[in-house]
Amino acid sequence: MRIRRLLTGAVAATVTALATVVAGTSPASADESWWRGPAPTQASISAATGPFASTSTTVSDFSTPGFGAATIYYPTTTTQGTFGGVAISPGYTAGRETVAWLGPRLASQGFVVIVFDTNSRYDQPSARGDQLLAALDYLTRSSSVRARVDANRLAVVGHSMGGGGTLEAAKDRPTLRAAVPLTGWNTDKTWPEVRTPTLVIGAENDSVASVSSHSIPFYNSLTNAPERAYLELNGASHFAPNSPNTVIAANTIAWLKRFVDTDTRYSQFICPGPSVSAFGDVSDYRNTCPV
Repeated sequence: MRIRRLLTGAVAATVTALATVVAGTSPASADESWWRGPAPTQASISAATGPFASTSTTVSDFSTPGFGAATIYYPTTTTQGTFGGVAISPGYTAGRETVAWLGPRLASQGFVVIVFDTNSRYDQPSARGDQLLAALDYLTRSSSVRARVDANRLAVVGHSMGGGGTLEAAKDRPTLRAAVPLTGWNTDKTWPEVRTPTLVIGAENDSVASVSSHSIPFYNSLTNAPERAYLELNGASHFAPNSPNTVIAANTIAWLKRFVDTDTRYSQFICPGPSVSAFGDVSDYRNTCPV
């Protein structure tokens, strides 16, 4: 297993403090009032359904400013306070149905999730980044579930060019709490501007956005992100995120819980992280480990 602890001692404290000033968030600061749900286990983050009952509502293209039609998934309870919000973008030429499986899965773990169609299926990563932010703005300001969402605890997830869009969104809005590009694609390979905790998920056999030219350079360049991790799906293709995938779901849940909800109970799944073996689900894992 290759795990890289890039920040140590006084240097780590200094860099983390600077990241806090710039991004307005500290991944090390746990606010238990934001924690939602029981203490996690590997089984609970891997389960198809989490501890919260959830439902969904659709939004027509005529009602969404800056992006296409959408589906919003959210917990039905109103007794635990507000939840973190997550926007999810599909990839090039794809509709929201290709990543819709993540919506109810994340909602059942305690998030309000908007999965949307892009304005054009041919939109490039920069446009998808803008639409991810527009979707979050709609979710928190205008949607029928806006009262359930904490506008200060938001994250972005995306597949392929949508994954490239997550990096664009994080660069443009450093107050985002987390970003998760899934087999991301972008012509820009370096992201020192990103100051958001970022989990990069690549696929070992990706022939569209090979990890050597996309996910790994993305991860290596995230030198100013307060935390970062790279997870590589063993033997998987570019389209692994387009169907239910336990490894993607479990690690995305752990990342969002740790950084959107500042829930340190989930640090155990990030550091040291999933095991790497020739016969396992993960072929490579690298991280800086939560401070």
